Formats: sequence, C-alpha cells, structure tokens
Amino acid sequence: MVLDALIKIKNEIDPSLTFRRSCREGICGSCAMNIDGCNGLACLIKISSDSESTITPLPHMFVIKDLVVDMTNFYNQYKSIEPWLKRKTPAPTPGKEIPQSKSDRAKLDGMYDYWGNPESYLGPAALLHANRWIMDSRDEYTQERLDAVNDEFKLYRCHTILNCSRACPKGLNPGKHIQNIKRLEMAP
Repeated sequence: MVLDALIKIKNEIDPSLTFRRSCREGICGSCAMNIDGCNGLACLIKISSDSESTITPLPHMFVIKDLVVDMTNFYNQYKSIEPWLKRKTPAPTPGKEIPQSKSDRAKLDGMYDYWGNPESYLGPAALLHANRWIMDSRDEYTQERLDAVNDEFKLYRCHTILNCSRACPKGLNPGKHIQNIKRLEMAP
C-alpha cells in the first residue's frame, strides 16, 4: 500500500517526511491524500507496479507540512451543520429514546459512520452529515437545516465530480446525498 511506502521512506530515507496515519483500516481517514490525481487513503491504495506515483496533500486545503493539511476549517464546517438531533417539541417520554419507524430509519443508511472557496464550501463529509440530519424523521429543524446550506459557496460549490464518492473508504457516496439536498432545495 502507499502508506507502507511512505513509512519505509520515513524510516529509511527521510525521517523528516511528515504525514498522518492511524488505524490502517480505511475508516478514520487520517491518511487521506492525493495519489496520482485522485483523493484517497494511503492505507487502502496499492502501489502501482508499472509506473511512478505522485503523492500530494489534499487539494484546496492549507498545508501544514509535507502531506499534512490543516483540518481546522473542516472541523469548523462540520460543526456549522449542527450534527445533532434538534427538536421543537419535547420527547414523548423524557429521558427515553425517540422512536422511529424501520422505514424512516432505513433512509439514514449510508449517511453515517463515517473547493474553489475552501473557507466557505462545506465539503462532502459535512454535507453528507447535513443530509443525514435533514432526512432524520425525528429531527424537527429540516427547513432550517436546508436554509443553512442553501448557498452558492456551501451546497452549490459541489460540481458533482464525485471524487468524494470514489475516495470514501466506507462507500458512503457523499455525492448522492449532496444531490438529495439539492433536490430538496428545489422542491416546492
């Protein structure tokens, strides 16, 4: 895997090489980088045996050093979509779970577990999670959530290139969920 090559380079050739890594299970996303022009996780992408590879930091993010990008903007964008259940009415039974039908729950599958204006564009992860809360039948702030992302630099900066869907280690298809928000924004 590309991550193995980076570790070998760091251990044997250049100890100053800096990159993030964590679980090697393709879940956390800490080793995300651009490999041969596609965003992906170094722990999941195999080394090409027939050509050289080009490895760069994630595009449209501020670089701290080498392959490490500043995640502050990402975390701020994620926080801006208020990723928690919001209700206007009290829970049916205080202190208890809010019931949800199986069909309503099924609508959330594939939306959890987990660039032109990087400061404003929410990005695929935040928008996928925004859609997760928009689609949750228990949440009562759907319109407010739609209003919060309805902006040319938030939702509509996505150009449906689908790099996010190809790179997602869990196969969550953020592009599909971004399209869902766009459809809801256009609905009467």
